[in-house]
Formats: sequence, structure tokens, C-alpha cells
Amino acid sequence: MKLKNNDIVIPEDGSNPFINCKLDRKKYADILTNIVESYADGFVLAINNPWGEGKTTFVKMWRQDMINNGFQTLYYNAWENDFENDVLIALISELGELKNKPEQKFKDVLKKVVPLTSSLLPSIGKHLAKRLVGDEAVEDLIETIGEYTEDQLKEATKKYSSRKKSIQDFKDSLESFVNEAGNGKPIVFMIDELDRCRPNYAVEVLEQIKHLFSVPGIVFVLSIDKIQLGYAVRGVYGSENIDADEYLRRFIDLEYVIPEPNKRQLVDYFYDYFSFNEFFLSSRQSHLKHEASNFKNFASAIIKGKEINLRRIEKLFSASRVALKTVNPNDHLFPDLFLLLIFLKINKREIFSKIKEKVFDVQQLIFEIESIFQNVDDQDQPLFIYAIVNLAVAYHNYRYFDIYPFVPFDIEKDEYNNPISINLKSKFDKTENNRDLLNSYVSLKRYIIVERFNILPILNRIELLDPIVS
Repeated sequence: MKLKNNDIVIPEDGSNPFINCKLDRKKYADILTNIVESYADGFVLAINNPWGEGKTTFVKMWRQDMINNGFQTLYYNAWENDFENDVLIALISELGELKNKPEQKFKDVLKKVVPLTSSLLPSIGKHLAKRLVGDEAVEDLIETIGEYTEDQLKEATKKYSSRKKSIQDFKDSLESFVNEAGNGKPIVFMIDELDRCRPNYAVEVLEQIKHLFSVPGIVFVLSIDKIQLGYAVRGVYGSENIDADEYLRRFIDLEYVIPEPNKRQLVDYFYDYFSFNEFFLSSRQSHLKHEASNFKNFASAIIKGKEINLRRIEKLFSASRVALKTVNPNDHLFPDLFLLLIFLKINKREIFSKIKEKVFDVQQLIFEIESIFQNVDDQDQPLFIYAIVNLAVAYHNYRYFDIYPFVPFDIEKDEYNNPISINLKSKFDKTENNRDLLNSYVSLKRYIIVERFNILPILNRIELLDPIVS
């Protein structure tokens, strides 16, 4: 049994790099490749998705697809290299990894980069450079000039002029190099995990790309979470008032968001990957076989009803599969309640802890669950209603067992002794007199003895407090 989802194998033999992709993402790679081919004069593309949504895997598959189609590509994991002190040297070193590169032109690039990696300009030089090249405003020039002698100002200006020429010489040699190295196609330089770097390093990478590497023939692809990168920008400049989005717009020419995958496809994939059928279809009583489909249906509903990224979906299935090792195959699982509690443990630990500590009353707990899942599809509402009834009964018996060991829900009945309403409320139940909640409760009573239904054994399984079932 697998405990985690291993990295997808990406074939490097010229076959389809997306052959093992379960998210049907090749079509997005094709779109991006067409964009790169259409704007070969050089630009910066940001693939902007939150952390944990498979950007790294997508970028690596797309890169191999481009290699298969004759592109020269580079992949640089910025997070793994943010211990480097000199970003410029790191980026140039990556260029040196290009296959079949024109060696003499690369040597020319190296010669031109040497003056740019020397000691930093004096403070006055920085001030003058910023003012002369039109960067954001700095302190008033008069105040700065007052700190330096006339000879110091002349020397700083001379150094700035020399550096400015060195930058242009470097860019000219770089353009000549990439034009020949690309064989008629742009070189695609992919920079991954930039948003996870030290803030100073992340911002310096952006600055170097903008000011030194923005030449025709290079397309930079930044794989980022733009919100997280914005925090880095604010951290570097020491102000929460910085408009990080506007700042990043200076560096990013085109932004692309990979669409969300089909959630049911994800459920089917992780269900198979973690071999849930080994549990559901092994030595189980025939009347419990339906729990496999219930598990998948509620898993689909729970990840549709709440924003949850790929890594957390994987963790939901992984944690569920481990917990199932403590469940006897012939016992009831109550998959909806089981999944709901694991979801809370992973994503809402505080609520999960309060359930264990018996903090809520039953109605409060229902309201807490409803506050988490606010966009449930109409077709999924019956699944949530049944899960809520399961939770209400099992939690009530857990909380009040020492006081009175039965389920004291108020059930109103008609003159024929038929139940017509229940004293529970849920926003998912839009029927008169909470009829859907009542029907779910009646259905549960046919399935089990509700007075014995207690959440404690399920909590113990999720917390791995019960022994493994061999």
C-alpha cells in the first residue's frame, strides 16, 4: 500500500510527456507553446496558481514536450538555489547548460558579465543610477549630494556610466548568443518555486531578468503563486502599503492560470492509486459493498464544496487509507462521516479538536460544518444532509453518553404516529419541517441501532489509536 503520491514519471524518449498526467493538461501546454512561438521576441510569462496545485509537475511535463518539439529549454528551481549570493552568476550558469550551445559566443557572454559582478556601487552610485534609469523615486538628490565631496560625485558618476555601458555590452552579447543557440526558436527559461525563496533573493531574480536578460530570443516562464510572491515584495521594501500587484506587473508580461482539474477525475485517480478497493472489496459483507461508491461520491462532494488544492486532496486520501488499516473489513465504515472528520483534521484542526473535547452542542456543530461548506451543489446536498445527520447522532451520543445513553432528538409525529419533523436545522435542508433531515435520520435508523452509534471509535481510527488490522 502506498503512503504518498510519488512524482509522475515523465518520459524523455520523445514520447508523450503527458502520458501519465491524470488531469488532462496537455491542451494547456499546447496553448502556451503556441504563445511562445508567436511572440519569439522575448517576454516573461507567469504561470500563476496557488501552491499545491501541481505547477511544478505541469512545468516539467511542458518543458519535455517543448524539447520534443525542438526548443532549447532550461529549468531552474529558485527555492533550491536561494543560498546563492549572486543571482546573475546562477542564471548565467544555467545558460551554460544549454545543449549544443555556440561555445565562443557563450565565452563572450561570460566576458561581458564580469564587470557586472564586481562590488556594488557606492550608495551615491545607486541613487544616481535609480534616478537616471527612471526607477522608483529615492530620497531627495540634494540631501544625498550633501553627504559627498565633489570628487566623490564625479567618481560615482564615472562608475555609473561605465556600468551602464557594461550592461548594454552584456545584453548585446547575450542576444547574439541566444539567437544562435535557439536554432530559430526562442530559448525557454523556466524558473520554478520563486515564491518560496527568501524575499531578497526572489526580488533580485526578478530585477536581474528585467534589467539584464530582457533580450529578444529568451522567454522566461515563472511558476509562481502571485499572492505569496507579493508578500516577499512587501517584505523586501518593508511596507504593507506597497502595491505588490502593480510592482509585479513591471516584470510580468503575460499571466496564465492553469484551470482547475475535474474533481471527480481526481477522486477516481487517488482512489485507484491508494488501492481503496483492497479495503472495500476484500472480505466485506455483501450489504456493505455500497460503501465504496458512497466513499467516492462523498469524496467528490467534499472537495467540490470547499476550495482545496491538489496536495490537500492527496493528503485527504492518504490519511483515509492509513486510517482504514485500523478498520475491520466487516465493520460499518460510515464513509461520509469518516471522510468529513478526516477533512476537518487536515484543514480545520481547531474544529476537529473541539469535537474531540465535546465543546459544541449538536446544533452548534452543524452550523460550524455549514460555515465551512458554503457552495454545495444542489445535487450534492442530499449527501451533506445525510453526513450531517450521521455526525449529529454520533456526536450527540459521544457527548452525552454519561448522562443519558440514547438519542433524544425531538421527533414530531402526526395522528398516525408517523414522524413529520425533527428538531435539527441545516441550511442544506430547504424542505418544510426539515423533512430531508428527518428522512435521513429515519434511513439511518433502518441501517443501524442509533442509540449505539458513537463517534469515538471513528475518532480513534483517524487518530491511529486503534491497532492495525492484519
